[in-house]
Amino acid sequence: MTRLNKFLADSGVGSRRECDRLIADGVVKVNGKVAVLGTTVEEGDRVTVNDKRIGDKQKKYYLLLHKPKGYVTTVKDELGRKTVMDLVHVKARLYPVGRLDYDTEGLLILTNDGELANRLTHPRNEINKTYIARISGTLTEAERIRLEKGVTIDGVQTAPARVRILKQDQHHTRCEVTIHEGRNHQVKKMFEAVGKEVEFLKRVAVGDLRLGGLKRGETRFLTENEVEYLKNL
Repeated sequence: MTRLNKFLADSGVGSRRECDRLIADGVVKVNGKVAVLGTTVEEGDRVTVNDKRIGDKQKKYYLLLHKPKGYVTTVKDELGRKTVMDLVHVKARLYPVGRLDYDTEGLLILTNDGELANRLTHPRNEINKTYIARISGTLTEAERIRLEKGVTIDGVQTAPARVRILKQDQHHTRCEVTIHEGRNHQVKKMFEAVGKEVEFLKRVAVGDLRLGGLKRGETRFLTENEVEYLKNL
Protein backbone atom coordinates (compact mmCIF):
# COMPACT_ATOMS: atom_id res chain seq x y z
CA MET A 1 0.00 0.00 0.00
CA THR A 2 1.22 3.52 -0.85
CA ARG A 3 -0.08 6.82 0.44
CA LEU A 4 -1.95 8.62 -2.30
CA ASN A 5 0.05 11.85 -2.04
CA LYS A 6 3.30 9.89 -2.50
CA PHE A 7 1.84 8.01 -5.48
CA LEU A 8 0.82 11.31 -7.11
CA ALA A 9 4.19 12.90 -6.38
CA ASP A 10 6.07 9.90 -7.79
CA SER A 11 3.87 10.16 -10.89
CA GLY A 12 4.97 13.74 -11.53
CA VAL A 13 1.78 15.52 -10.47
CA GLY A 14 3.62 17.82 -8.06
CA SER A 15 5.25 17.92 -4.65
CA ARG A 16 3.53 16.04 -1.81
CA ARG A 17 2.25 19.33 -0.43
CA GLU A 18 0.76 20.26 -3.81
CA CYS A 19 -0.78 16.80 -4.10
CA ASP A 20 -2.34 17.16 -0.65
CA ARG A 21 -3.96 20.40 -1.85
CA LEU A 22 -5.39 18.62 -4.90
CA ILE A 23 -6.79 15.86 -2.69
CA ALA A 24 -8.29 18.43 -0.31
CA ASP A 25 -9.87 20.22 -3.29
CA GLY A 26 -11.71 17.00 -4.19
CA VAL A 27 -10.29 16.64 -7.71
CA VAL A 28 -8.51 13.33 -7.05
CA LYS A 29 -10.42 10.06 -7.37
CA VAL A 30 -9.43 6.47 -6.65
CA ASN A 31 -11.46 3.86 -8.51
CA GLY A 32 -14.10 6.48 -9.25
CA LYS A 33 -14.52 7.71 -5.67
CA VAL A 34 -13.35 11.12 -4.45
CA ALA A 35 -10.23 10.62 -2.32
CA VAL A 36 -9.54 12.18 1.06
CA LEU A 37 -6.29 13.04 2.81
CA GLY A 38 -4.62 9.87 4.10
CA THR A 39 -6.01 7.62 1.36
CA THR A 40 -3.76 4.75 0.32
CA VAL A 41 -3.58 2.99 -3.04
CA GLU A 42 -2.24 -0.31 -4.29
CA GLU A 43 -1.25 -1.78 -7.62
CA GLY A 44 -4.18 -1.88 -10.03
CA ASP A 45 -6.08 1.06 -8.51
CA ARG A 46 -7.32 3.64 -11.00
CA VAL A 47 -6.23 7.13 -9.91
CA THR A 48 -7.41 10.28 -11.68
CA VAL A 49 -6.80 14.02 -11.24
CA ASN A 50 -9.48 16.21 -12.80
CA ASP A 51 -10.73 12.97 -14.44
CA LYS A 52 -7.36 12.38 -16.15
CA ARG A 53 -5.78 9.03 -15.29
CA ILE A 54 -2.43 9.18 -13.53
CA GLY A 55 0.21 6.47 -13.79
CA ASP A 56 3.46 5.86 -11.96
CA LYS A 57 5.59 5.09 -15.02
CA GLN A 58 6.00 8.61 -16.36
CA LYS A 59 9.42 9.67 -17.56
CA LYS A 60 11.17 11.93 -15.09
CA TYR A 61 12.65 15.25 -16.23
CA TYR A 62 15.17 17.37 -14.34
CA LEU A 63 15.96 20.86 -15.64
CA LEU A 64 18.11 23.69 -14.39
CA LEU A 65 16.92 27.19 -15.33
CA HIS A 66 18.69 30.52 -14.97
CA LYS A 67 15.64 32.49 -13.92
CA PRO A 68 15.76 36.15 -14.97
CA LYS A 69 14.14 39.01 -13.10
CA GLY A 70 10.55 39.74 -14.06
CA TYR A 71 9.23 36.17 -13.86
CA VAL A 72 7.19 34.58 -11.09
CA THR A 73 8.04 31.09 -9.87
CA THR A 74 4.66 29.50 -10.44
CA VAL A 75 3.02 27.40 -13.13
CA LYS A 76 0.28 30.02 -13.67
CA ASP A 77 -0.16 33.57 -12.43
CA GLU A 78 -3.54 35.11 -11.61
CA LEU A 79 -2.22 38.58 -12.46
CA GLY A 80 -1.10 37.55 -15.94
CA ARG A 81 2.61 38.01 -15.25
CA LYS A 82 5.23 35.97 -17.02
CA THR A 83 6.06 32.72 -15.24
CA VAL A 84 9.17 30.56 -15.35
CA MET A 85 7.17 28.02 -17.36
CA ASP A 86 7.27 30.46 -20.30
CA LEU A 87 11.01 29.69 -20.51
CA VAL A 88 10.66 25.90 -20.49
CA HIS A 89 10.16 23.99 -23.73
CA VAL A 90 9.65 20.42 -22.56
CA LYS A 91 6.45 18.55 -23.35
CA ALA A 92 5.91 17.38 -19.80
CA ARG A 93 4.10 18.79 -16.77
CA LEU A 94 6.99 20.23 -14.77
CA TYR A 95 6.97 22.16 -11.51
CA PRO A 96 9.48 24.62 -10.05
CA VAL A 97 11.23 23.39 -6.92
CA GLY A 98 10.91 26.13 -4.32
CA ARG A 99 10.63 29.80 -5.21
CA LEU A 100 12.65 32.79 -6.29
CA ASP A 101 11.18 36.28 -5.91
CA TYR A 102 9.91 38.20 -8.94
CA ASP A 103 12.98 40.48 -8.87
CA THR A 104 15.48 37.75 -7.94
CA GLU A 105 17.37 35.75 -10.55
CA GLY A 106 19.42 32.61 -10.61
CA LEU A 107 19.35 28.85 -10.23
CA LEU A 108 15.95 27.16 -10.26
CA ILE A 109 15.29 23.44 -10.62
CA LEU A 110 12.18 22.22 -12.45
CA THR A 111 11.05 18.62 -12.44
CA ASN A 112 8.09 16.25 -12.48
CA ASP A 113 9.72 14.14 -9.76
CA GLY A 114 7.58 15.07 -6.78
CA GLU A 115 9.63 13.00 -4.35
CA LEU A 116 12.81 14.90 -5.21
CA ALA A 117 10.99 18.23 -5.07
CA ASN A 118 9.74 17.39 -1.59
CA ARG A 119 13.24 16.36 -0.48
CA LEU A 120 14.82 19.58 -1.70
CA THR A 121 12.23 21.86 -0.10
CA HIS A 122 11.48 20.15 3.22
CA PRO A 123 12.95 22.21 6.10
CA ARG A 124 14.21 19.15 7.99
CA ASN A 125 16.79 18.42 5.27
CA GLU A 126 18.51 21.81 5.77
CA ILE A 127 19.83 21.98 2.20
CA ASN A 128 22.17 24.90 1.61
CA LYS A 129 21.29 27.57 -0.92
CA THR A 130 23.93 30.11 -1.91
CA TYR A 131 23.23 33.64 -3.15
CA ILE A 132 25.20 36.60 -4.44
CA ALA A 133 23.81 39.82 -2.99
CA ARG A 134 24.74 43.42 -3.77
CA ILE A 135 23.76 45.78 -1.00
CA SER A 136 23.87 49.54 -0.68
CA GLY A 137 26.67 50.96 1.43
CA THR A 138 29.26 49.04 3.39
CA LEU A 139 28.90 46.01 5.64
CA THR A 140 30.93 46.12 8.83
CA GLU A 141 32.52 43.05 10.36
CA ALA A 142 30.14 43.33 13.31
CA GLU A 143 27.13 43.35 10.96
CA ARG A 144 28.52 40.37 9.03
CA ILE A 145 28.91 38.39 12.26
CA ARG A 146 25.35 39.31 13.31
CA LEU A 147 24.04 37.91 10.04
CA GLU A 148 26.02 34.71 10.50
CA LYS A 149 24.83 34.18 14.07
CA GLY A 150 21.20 34.90 13.17
CA VAL A 151 18.97 37.96 13.15
CA THR A 152 15.30 38.37 13.99
CA ILE A 153 12.91 38.67 11.05
CA ASP A 154 9.13 38.52 11.41
CA GLY A 155 9.62 37.81 15.11
CA VAL A 156 11.73 34.67 14.60
CA GLN A 157 15.51 34.35 14.64
CA THR A 158 17.16 33.01 11.51
CA ALA A 159 19.36 29.94 11.64
CA PRO A 160 23.14 30.40 11.45
CA ALA A 161 24.34 31.40 7.97
CA ARG A 162 27.59 31.95 6.12
CA VAL A 163 28.27 35.48 4.88
CA ARG A 164 31.43 36.34 2.94
CA ILE A 165 32.29 39.80 1.64
CA LEU A 166 33.51 39.51 -1.96
CA LYS A 167 33.99 43.15 -2.86
CA GLN A 168 33.29 46.44 -1.15
CA ASP A 169 33.60 50.17 -1.73
CA GLN A 170 31.96 53.19 -0.13
CA HIS A 171 28.79 52.78 -2.24
CA HIS A 172 28.16 49.03 -2.50
CA THR A 173 29.06 45.66 -0.98
CA ARG A 174 28.97 42.36 -2.84
CA CYS A 175 28.44 39.32 -0.59
CA GLU A 176 28.08 35.57 -0.86
CA VAL A 177 25.33 34.33 1.48
CA THR A 178 24.58 30.67 2.26
CA ILE A 179 21.42 29.70 4.16
CA HIS A 180 19.45 26.49 4.57
CA GLU A 181 16.08 28.00 5.43
CA GLY A 182 13.49 29.04 2.86
CA ARG A 183 11.53 31.79 4.55
CA ASN A 184 9.78 34.44 2.48
CA HIS A 185 12.22 37.12 1.20
CA GLN A 186 14.71 35.80 3.73
CA VAL A 187 18.00 37.17 2.40
CA LYS A 188 16.51 40.61 1.82
CA LYS A 189 14.97 40.69 5.30
CA MET A 190 18.21 39.51 6.90
CA PHE A 191 20.05 42.51 5.47
CA GLU A 192 17.17 44.82 6.40
CA ALA A 193 17.64 43.64 9.99
CA VAL A 194 21.13 45.18 9.98
CA GLY A 195 19.99 48.33 8.18
CA LYS A 196 21.01 47.38 4.62
CA GLU A 197 19.05 47.32 1.36
CA VAL A 198 19.57 44.53 -1.18
CA GLU A 199 19.88 46.01 -4.66
CA PHE A 200 20.51 42.75 -6.53
CA LEU A 201 20.06 39.09 -5.58
CA LYS A 202 21.02 35.95 -7.47
CA ARG A 203 20.94 32.32 -6.37
CA VAL A 204 24.06 30.59 -7.63
CA ALA A 205 23.95 27.16 -5.96
CA VAL A 206 21.78 24.53 -4.32
CA GLY A 207 24.11 22.36 -2.28
CA ASP A 208 27.12 21.89 -4.55
CA LEU A 209 25.01 22.15 -7.73
CA ARG A 210 26.01 25.48 -9.25
CA LEU A 211 24.48 27.72 -11.90
CA GLY A 212 27.76 27.98 -13.78
CA GLY A 213 27.79 29.84 -17.08
CA LEU A 214 24.13 29.30 -17.97
CA LYS A 215 22.74 32.53 -19.42
CA ARG A 216 19.60 34.26 -18.15
CA GLY A 217 16.48 32.53 -19.47
CA GLU A 218 18.36 29.41 -20.58
CA THR A 219 17.75 25.86 -19.37
CA ARG A 220 19.70 22.63 -19.48
CA PHE A 221 19.00 19.06 -18.41
CA LEU A 222 20.74 17.89 -15.27
CA THR A 223 23.22 15.05 -15.72
CA GLU A 224 22.61 11.65 -14.16
CA ASN A 225 25.34 12.38 -11.62
CA GLU A 226 23.73 15.71 -10.69
CA VAL A 227 20.33 14.08 -10.23
CA GLU A 228 21.85 11.34 -8.08
CA TYR A 229 23.65 13.98 -6.03
CA LEU A 230 20.41 15.88 -5.36
CA LYS A 231 18.60 12.69 -4.38
CA ASN A 232 21.24 12.03 -1.75
CA LEU A 233 21.41 15.50 -0.21
